[in-house]
Amino acid sequence: MPTFSSHPTPSSTAPLSHQNPTNHFSYSPLSTPTIPQQNPKPNILQKCIALLLTCASSNYKLRQIHAFSIKHGVPLTNPDIGKNLIFQLVSLSGPMSYADKIFTQILNPNIFTWNTMIRGYAESENPSPAVEIHHKMHLNSVEPDTHTYPFLLKAIAKLMDVREGEMVHSIAVKNGFGSSVFVQNTLVHMYAACGHAESAHKVFELMPERNLVGWNSVINGFALNGMPNEALTLYKEMGLEGVEPDGFTMVSLLTACAELGALALGRRTHVHMLKVGLNKNSHASNALLDLYAKCGSIREAQKVFDEIGERCVVSWNSLIVGLAVNGFGKEAIELFKELERERLVPTEITFIGVLYACSHCGMVDQGFAYFKRMKDEFGIVPRIEHYGCIVDLLGRAGLVKKAYEYIQNMPLKPNAVVWRTLLGACTIHGQLALGEVARAQLMRLDPKHSGDYVLLSNLYASERRWMDVQNVRRTMLEEGVKKTPGYSLVELGNHVYEFVMGDRSHSQSEDIYAMLGEITKKLKLEGYAPHTANVLADIEEEEKETALSYHSEKIAIAFMLVNTPPKSPIRVVKNLRVCADCHLAIKLISKVFDREIVVRDRSRFHHFKDGSCSCRDYW
Repeated sequence: MPTFSSHPTPSSTAPLSHQNPTNHFSYSPLSTPTIPQQNPKPNILQKCIALLLTCASSNYKLRQIHAFSIKHGVPLTNPDIGKNLIFQLVSLSGPMSYADKIFTQILNPNIFTWNTMIRGYAESENPSPAVEIHHKMHLNSVEPDTHTYPFLLKAIAKLMDVREGEMVHSIAVKNGFGSSVFVQNTLVHMYAACGHAESAHKVFELMPERNLVGWNSVINGFALNGMPNEALTLYKEMGLEGVEPDGFTMVSLLTACAELGALALGRRTHVHMLKVGLNKNSHASNALLDLYAKCGSIREAQKVFDEIGERCVVSWNSLIVGLAVNGFGKEAIELFKELERERLVPTEITFIGVLYACSHCGMVDQGFAYFKRMKDEFGIVPRIEHYGCIVDLLGRAGLVKKAYEYIQNMPLKPNAVVWRTLLGACTIHGQLALGEVARAQLMRLDPKHSGDYVLLSNLYASERRWMDVQNVRRTMLEEGVKKTPGYSLVELGNHVYEFVMGDRSHSQSEDIYAMLGEITKKLKLEGYAPHTANVLADIEEEEKETALSYHSEKIAIAFMLVNTPPKSPIRVVKNLRVCADCHLAIKLISKVFDREIVVRDRSRFHHFKDGSCSCRDYW
């Protein structure tokens, strides 16, 4: 972000204190002054400005200088003293209410002062007034300059108001600032922050001059908006153009790798970080830890954690959650105990990880105990996510009726995620009546969510209520709800391959389906019988078995068996929950083909080895 070179920035940028020491006089420079206003001598005005630029290193000192200026006849309406007061307040992250009171008293503030106010609000916790100030600028016929739009767009990005951003984009172009690299960079950032990664990319593509800030903004936009492949493609283009990445680039790249399960690329990124010294960047190290955890390489994640010089709570949280979702709940709890021994203060995110660990390991009593400690001992007010974890804890343990009672007695109004958690538990444990209750709530809260229809269809199919299955499908068609297609991702030779159910688009399809046939034969010799209960159709068993054989994760595993050396591990990322049949089949594949197979589904990891799974069939 550009800074104003005509005014030096104080060395201290610490938050301001609003407490005046008792051994100094207390004076509010914004109160009605008792000293009559007069034209100050030029040397007094210059002295006040010099004091502001060299001595205003804290809120209290700034107020002292302000009081001194008023006492010696420098009026608040003076634009020179006003703009410097506001600039110092903003540079010190001071209270914007104070800056606003000064601003409203300045006669004819110049563009520098308007920009400083916009910047101050853009960098504050309440960026909304920045947009209002821009509107006032327009009403006062104040012409913007190259600094106006970057600050304004930063505020709009925080507000995630893409409509306002589009209007400002048009105004900036109309006023001749559309080609400014600073404006273009903040436009890319704004669109990405608002979830419009493709719009961000369009702006980026039109930029005649691209610097690292622009590359980082567009890569991060893709990474955070569910477009990791696009993020990786841009990263490669960035390298071809000779642009050196920094820590921010690494965070975005690692986020994309984690989303895709691209472990090999993540490891190469790790090597690059070590080579250029970015492994000492705490944000990049935490992203690397998260990558390994999300790719199922939890031991590598632990190694990164051990090598982080100064661990913050984010580092501890990442590993606690990583251990939990990989099925190492007890280790996650032990790590939490170590965090306590280090006298670190856990956050609400820490407890989400702890409760998740308890939920996925069936530790019901421990989960409730930690929930109580979170409230009573650490004073953390539970959020809806924490209550959702408790509902999940009970539901996974088969205590579906207790989970429903818990929802009814929650102090917070249950949202769609909580009811969806209950519906999922009802589907797993065959609680049809409660499942219909949960579905009724979801129809009110989130009627277009395709996953809810699938869960209810599964529930009806398990009860062989085929007419109800058809009714659910008919409702989906009538409401225009499209089922989220299942897909599985695998990484091979610098590429991430995607497979869907019954996929025959790959050039090796003939070999893949031959391998699927071989898998089926070998599994049947091991006593495998397809789990057809939840196939959503009233068809012959043979047809159901064929449908199950072509699930995306099985095709992905067959592809990897064809293309990788014997005994090498296979990693699969799936966007939906692994079905019971695939879970059973993959356990046997790991044994028959002597492969470790790691599958990351929508909710957790499954580490298959020697015919068993790390979840112990509890997922």
